[in-house]
Amino acid sequence: MSEIPEELVQARATIDNIDAALVHILAERFRCTQAVGHIKAQYDLPPADPAREKEQVKRLRALAEESGLDPVFAEKFLHFIVTEVIRHHEDIKLGYEIRNQ
Repeated sequence: MSEIPEELVQARATIDNIDAALVHILAERFRCTQAVGHIKAQYDLPPADPAREKEQVKRLRALAEESGLDPVFAEKFLHFIVTEVIRHHEDIKLGYEIRNQ
């Protein structure tokens, strides 16, 4: 087996660092969306906000284009995250409804 070029080792280390940063950023984002879920539940607001989601898609597609990232990929990524957030918000709302019976 041949030795891995140092250039490849360094590139992979950079990717590993970026992946770690992404995980930490996603964790912080989900902490924030959990707080939003509790606020929505307290005020009996729906878990999903289609108008907000539409604006977010538009904003992130523009950011993706500015950054040289495929906007279709950015939209798919956002959709994946928003779907999970809505699921969390539904669970939070259900918890509030059960406690307030």
